[in-house]
Formats: sequence, structure tokens, C-alpha cells
Amino acid sequence: MNRIVVLGCAGSGKSTFANQLSQQLNIPLICLDAIWQPDWTKADIPNFRALMQEAHAAKEWISDGNFAEATFDIRLPRATLVIWLDRSRAVCAWRAITRVFQPNEAHRASDLAKVLTFIWQFNRVNAPKIERLRMRWSPGVPVRRLADDRATAAFLDSTSDFREEALH
Repeated sequence: MNRIVVLGCAGSGKSTFANQLSQQLNIPLICLDAIWQPDWTKADIPNFRALMQEAHAAKEWISDGNFAEATFDIRLPRATLVIWLDRSRAVCAWRAITRVFQPNEAHRASDLAKVLTFIWQFNRVNAPKIERLRMRWSPGVPVRRLADDRATAAFLDSTSDFREEALH
């Protein structure tokens, strides 16, 4: 069974990578950003968690997104692999800026300052919190850190004849 959680900073390429991996392995993709609605507030977290429990009850999945405090206790205990896209702030910021200008993009230019602040503070604020929660909920689950596009492409290439044991 393959249950893969893809983590990383905003702009690191989580959604693109998870979509490619999902297609390559023919495993359903769960995109947390597509489930969490832009107008939701903290009051909607119980509903979001119920949707997470339902989606992650499947036999196999690739789960794209952080939402650490709201979802790690649901996703990580069932995960068989965590992939952490560990890109530089400059790469993440550039991708965040350019994607708001792409057609049919859900990310909005009006949110860009908030996203860039998040990216700039990610390694100091969010990454340690994510890592702490990851260790709490899945200390024995293997983690593959992919630091650049070359490493990501190599990982995707290595899955062409994918078998679960190839990840370990």
C-alpha cells in the first residue's frame, strides 16, 4: 500500500509534484488546498477534518499539503512515506509570484504579500512546527527530502517501475 504525504513550503512545487506522482503511480491524489475553501475559518476545521478522515481512509493515496495541526494526526499515522520538498526561499517566492499571473489560477495577487511573508518565515516558524508534529505522529515513516528540481525529476524517474519496497 502506498500512502504518501507531500510536504513543503508554499511555492515549493507540492501540487505539481504530487499530481505527477499520482499520474505516474495511478494512485488517487488528495489536494488539501482544493478541499479547504478560501472563505472557511477556524470554525470550519471540524468539517475539514471530517473530509480528511473520509479521504484518507482509502487503501492508497497521495496527500498534497501541510495543514499540520489540523490533519497530521489523521494522515501521518497511515502514511508509508513522507516526501518533503525542501526548496530555497527564492525559488518558492518566485513560483508564488509567477503563479498568480497564470490563467485559471486559484491563487490571487491580493494574497501575495501574505504568501511571501509565509515563505520568508517558513524555515524559522513553520518547518520546525511541521517537523515536530511529523515526529509525533509518524516517527518511523521514511522521509525523502528533495532539494531541487533535479532531485524531484530523479525521484519521479525512479518510480517508473515502482514497487512499494523501492521506497524503503
